[in-house]
Amino acid sequence: MNRRHFSARLAAGGLALTALGGTGLARAQGKPVEGTHYVKLAQPVPVPPGKIEVVEFFWYGCPHCNAFEPLLETWIPRLPADVAFRRVPVAFRDEPFTSHQKIYYALETMGLLPSMHRKVFYAIHGERLRLDKPADIEAFMVKHNVDGPKFMENFNSFTTQTKVRQATKLAADYKIDGVPALGIQGRYFTSGTLAGSPQAALAVTEYLIGLARKG
Repeated sequence: MNRRHFSARLAAGGLALTALGGTGLARAQGKPVEGTHYVKLAQPVPVPPGKIEVVEFFWYGCPHCNAFEPLLETWIPRLPADVAFRRVPVAFRDEPFTSHQKIYYALETMGLLPSMHRKVFYAIHGERLRLDKPADIEAFMVKHNVDGPKFMENFNSFTTQTKVRQATKLAADYKIDGVPALGIQGRYFTSGTLAGSPQAALAVTEYLIGLARKG
């Protein structure tokens, strides 16, 4: 989903892939090319110490992010122990982006992302709900047995507002102009558009994790 056009063609082909026996991870046949399959940031972004950080930048309203989610769900559990993965919702303009950011962080605060993350995607892309108005968001949560008033308290909280600002800044620091995109250790980012396909983006991410591991 492009910042300007809010759409992007995730082209098939591009980087050829083979499965890595045993680990289930993918490897690029041939080294990914900087500037073609991934971008190296001119100014590195600070990252938490300890592990190699991988960030998925996404928007609940993006159909490509919705399609990417099943791939991520099978890929994340296979990541090495020295890799920390997290999601960051982006906002390319105010609404509905900001409301969707607040949905994510309110669910995170309540510990409900494991049960509700995919349901939010389905509501928007399967049920055609916009989920951009507080009353509609609360009704959706109540329908799925979430405490509505408690959710809206978190939705509007200072903590959520702070996380939204931090997410928007991180996406800007990574120079993200379309989603889904993957940021690696504050140094690189890639996407299905750059790599050639969603699967190839994961392969390139694995390659970049290796680069980050080597320092």
